[in-house]
Amino acid sequence: MSKFNSTAPKQKTLTTNLAGGQAYKQTNELELISILLTSFVNDQFYRQSNDTLDRMKDLLSKVDPKFAAKAAIFARDKFGMRSITHALAGELTSRVSGQEWSKNFYDKVVIRVDDMTEIMSYYINNKTDKNNPKFPNALKKGFASAFDKFDDYQLGKYRSENKEVKLIDVVNLVHPVPNSSNKDALSKLVTGELKSTDTWESKLSKAGQEASNDEELGQLKADAWGELLTTKKIGYFALLRNLRNILNQAPQYVGLACDILTDERMIKSSRVLPFRFKTAYDEIQNNYGFAPSKETRELMVAIDKALGISVSNVPVFDGDTLVVIDVSGSMRGKPADIASLFGAILAKSNNCDVMTFANHASYVNYNPNDSVISIKNSFRFTGGGTNVRSVFQRAEKAYDNIVLLSDFQSWIGYTTPTKEFNDYKRKFNCNPHVFSWDLAGHGTLQFPESQVYCLAGFSEKVFDIIDLLKTDKNDLINEIKSVKI
Repeated sequence: MSKFNSTAPKQKTLTTNLAGGQAYKQTNELELISILLTSFVNDQFYRQSNDTLDRMKDLLSKVDPKFAAKAAIFARDKFGMRSITHALAGELTSRVSGQEWSKNFYDKVVIRVDDMTEIMSYYINNKTDKNNPKFPNALKKGFASAFDKFDDYQLGKYRSENKEVKLIDVVNLVHPVPNSSNKDALSKLVTGELKSTDTWESKLSKAGQEASNDEELGQLKADAWGELLTTKKIGYFALLRNLRNILNQAPQYVGLACDILTDERMIKSSRVLPFRFKTAYDEIQNNYGFAPSKETRELMVAIDKALGISVSNVPVFDGDTLVVIDVSGSMRGKPADIASLFGAILAKSNNCDVMTFANHASYVNYNPNDSVISIKNSFRFTGGGTNVRSVFQRAEKAYDNIVLLSDFQSWIGYTTPTKEFNDYKRKFNCNPHVFSWDLAGHGTLQFPESQVYCLAGFSEKVFDIIDLLKTDKNDLINEIKSVKI
């Protein structure tokens, strides 16, 4: 009989989710990725946003720091996630000391100039001695290299003069070596002579300062919008957020705004998440839809078209496909918007069956010839519980692919849908690819990771990942591990 080398206990794979139902545990790596790619969904039904950092800190003690660093770069560069990657980069400072790759990490995680000031601010505010923070050499060397990416315009735009941590603070800390594109700006920044870049905000602010009455203010703002749109000196996301202002202040330039909105090149380079288009659409519709003007209708058509372009790389599945949307109470807010939009995009691209579920599941009739937004609006969020088991109980035929869009806080019946899923496969003699898409990143699964394709987050980039996942269930993890640092 063995005295010391006893039999290893079986790994406990089952846990309880936030709703009190049975669930499978995620691996630490997948849970960290879920946080990074879903952190824009704040104040969720079951979890408040201030819990996110605590979860992330706990996970950082359990995963390889290099994997965490690669995940931060992946989330920042490929998915456009900002605040959560700033926090992760700040937290990693104490965990990557002496690592050869750490300098490259702090260079690559910086995509925009103010990424550096945000990371430094997080680091300072989370140190015990805020008045005397000691920045690791890796961060200083990485930030010094990152300056090579930016020119005079970008440095002027993100001086951060009114912020706690200013760009000059970063320069004084890391002493970047000037290059041909930023030598002048860095020199003037050090001497205090660098002027703010002439941005769309400054142009509109200047119009307000120069106006002597309301009539003149209206004309100056219209002129400012006209100049910005004619010269395309407004960023794509900024334009999307200011459509209402343009409609109010410069309706004569709506046509120019629509031309920019539907510019395929600008859409692809903007990193705007698809649900942002729906937000812009809803704002215009809710404020002007009761009696839309010609300009209003023109804007709504352009937004819808831009949304279609932004998701033009949606994969088309082989065989019969079922898209399933969680319409339960816990999906309220952004998860519901994302699920219905994602479901509409997939439905239109694949002309597939669509099912919604809460307490029970039911099929949805829709017109595949309608626009993405029209299809999305046909899905009704009923509230109620989350019963993933009902999906497989309701399914009427064999599917080759099943896409589940949910927060997966299933509690009705309190058991995972494993039995119902296996019963479904036996009943129809099929073995579908199941894509289990966690839209809220709560940290538990309704299926073992080995059984389905587990994903998290939402961006146009995820459609690229779906294609890869068809052959490799671990592709999201592998994609992150392949990041070079």
